[in-house]
Amino acid sequence: MPPPPPTSIPRDAAELQAQFEAYSRLHAAAAALGEKLPIPEIVVIGGLSDGKSSLMEALLGFRFNLREGTRRPLVVHMVHDPTAVEPRCRFQEEDSEEYGSPMEAATAIADLIKQRTVSHLGKINAAVSSKPIVMRAEYATAPISSSSTLQAKRDEPEGTPEEIKSMVKKLASPSHRLLLFLQQSSVQWNSSIWLHTIKDIDPTFRRTMIVISKFDNRLKEFSARRDVDSFLGASGYLADNIHPFCVAIPMDMGTISNKEFRRRISQEDTIVLRHLRNMVEGGFDEEKYGSYIGFSCLKKCLESELDKRYKEAAPATLALLEQRCTEVSMDLARLDSKLKATSDVSQLRRSATFYINSIWTHLRALLDGTIDPVPGTWGYTTDEEQFHSGIGSWPGINMPVKPANSTLRLHGGAAFERVMNEFHCAIYSMNCPQVSREKVAEILLAHAGRGVSSGLTEAAAEIARAGVRSSLAPLIDIACDRLAFVLQNLFDLAMERHRRKESQYQHNVEDMGGYVDFRASLRCSYNMFVKELSKQCKQIVRHHLDSVTSPTDLSDSGSVQDESHEHVPPKDQQHMTPPHDLPGHDGEEKGNEIPNDVGPRKRHARMEACTGRNHHNNGIIGADDMGSKSGYSTICVMSAQFFAKMRDVLIERNVPSSGFLTSWRKNLSWALFEVLAVDDEKFMHIIRNEHQSLLKRQEILQSCLNDFKDISWP
Repeated sequence: MPPPPPTSIPRDAAELQAQFEAYSRLHAAAAALGEKLPIPEIVVIGGLSDGKSSLMEALLGFRFNLREGTRRPLVVHMVHDPTAVEPRCRFQEEDSEEYGSPMEAATAIADLIKQRTVSHLGKINAAVSSKPIVMRAEYATAPISSSSTLQAKRDEPEGTPEEIKSMVKKLASPSHRLLLFLQQSSVQWNSSIWLHTIKDIDPTFRRTMIVISKFDNRLKEFSARRDVDSFLGASGYLADNIHPFCVAIPMDMGTISNKEFRRRISQEDTIVLRHLRNMVEGGFDEEKYGSYIGFSCLKKCLESELDKRYKEAAPATLALLEQRCTEVSMDLARLDSKLKATSDVSQLRRSATFYINSIWTHLRALLDGTIDPVPGTWGYTTDEEQFHSGIGSWPGINMPVKPANSTLRLHGGAAFERVMNEFHCAIYSMNCPQVSREKVAEILLAHAGRGVSSGLTEAAAEIARAGVRSSLAPLIDIACDRLAFVLQNLFDLAMERHRRKESQYQHNVEDMGGYVDFRASLRCSYNMFVKELSKQCKQIVRHHLDSVTSPTDLSDSGSVQDESHEHVPPKDQQHMTPPHDLPGHDGEEKGNEIPNDVGPRKRHARMEACTGRNHHNNGIIGADDMGSKSGYSTICVMSAQFFAKMRDVLIERNVPSSGFLTSWRKNLSWALFEVLAVDDEKFMHIIRNEHQSLLKRQEILQSCLNDFKDISWP
């Protein structure tokens, strides 16, 4: 960001306070009502241990001791409340717009953030999630803004950094968001990963403030003025008019009051400046860089920038508020007219039946395949789908899995089939996990003790079964969650198709689409239906997995193929191997599949041959040294072959696709029409609830509009 503007003439304190309060109420209203308003916000971006949480605490003026990465965006609605002597923090509920009870204890705030992170990521089986944790902080020292930050965490899966980058770009792209880019002083500019990301988002740094954190750690490396000026200028990496702010926020302060916390931050600014002036030969160019040293300078510039952006945004915000007030008033008048004209509950039920039947028809059409609505507008690419679902990458796979058509925006049945193709690609990229010699010996000796003759075969099969269970089970869960996300998206698409059809044909039947609470109940019923389907599908696929890895299933599936032709996809296609039913699949691999028409005699003969061959090798790994190199290699090759057979059988059974689609088509109508399975009183309560909700929204928005009209914006 260019140098901070000269300090403007102080405005009337009452006028400033009125603007603060107006934006505070607007922030609260936008958060509570889910309104999308272009209100200036802050997004804090940085890597692991760059001090994002510490900076957030310094801006708020109190500590909440968040020292472990959340791996979810933390959105803080900072509300300037002069009456709040102690900070009041409330968290928005995970699945609603309501806020919980106020919290004051710093440890309780940090614990809740950690607990919500662990719980949510456990549900979706991912390393990070784009679903934010929303906290409202009311405090006398807090600025007025919304701030978003995303923490990293050690020991993350390989694919996590790319997921975080994608998430950050999504959060930081809107033009009304001010970016605070943090980088600790020990990181060199030429190795700054996040600097390239920031340049992609905001190439000219018009809305970016660069912050060098932990600046106190760098001071000892400055011996002469040229060292300091070279570092502060970042020549060669930043434009001449772009200078980073250098801050040092005290760490490990123990249990201190919030007032003492703020005092120590100010004291640290003084210590840093004193060191640069007195301990560095020649000092530093204070005229050029003095206004960029210390947290107080950063906060002053940030508040000035926010104030400027608030004033610039005021006309557009006022116009948008007027528009929303008009729209809500029209919705309320239309709903009043509907309620007065429709006193007959049976008529409303008939209208609801027509509406549900229309949604049901559109849902089925979307899954069968349709170009309405336009996929390019309403669909997702594979990366977008993964981001919006909040579901992580495929576990155990360090390379991106790119199915066919991954860059196309698809929805409905096409998106469903693409996820299945991606699932197949993911499974085909998995090979039998490496096994130690100790584990091989453990299995062989156990079989030998029971007098089992085919020791090698049994050992290889047992190793393969364990490998399939450990490596493929997590992929199954991810696939079911991704498929459920695709099916849940169908509801919005179905409503859009219904809206267009009603607009096109102008049906005279009462349209229930205007009853938001009724639509919400229908959506909730559908989402619960899909959620239950996902749960059932996981159980079905796990049952298939147990069946495939059972000793009985394996013994009936034919002999082990020749050791020199291990069943693996081509090396150059391990992450893009198409399923067997796609055109162009290698016929030779098809021949390596488990035959379905192997008769009992042939199967018995093959197993006899296999047993005889392995009986000859039993002595190799039966010795006191727990096995020779050749015997161990034989076990590994055979287990890889068994693993490939089990993997292929699982794919051939076409799960989890069949587990979802059969039940979805069979039970969809029942799940939707269940909304009507209530008595007349409860049904009318759903309809009338919308009136109360709209009335509340109208009152809040009108109050915000009046506040903005009464304020003089210079």
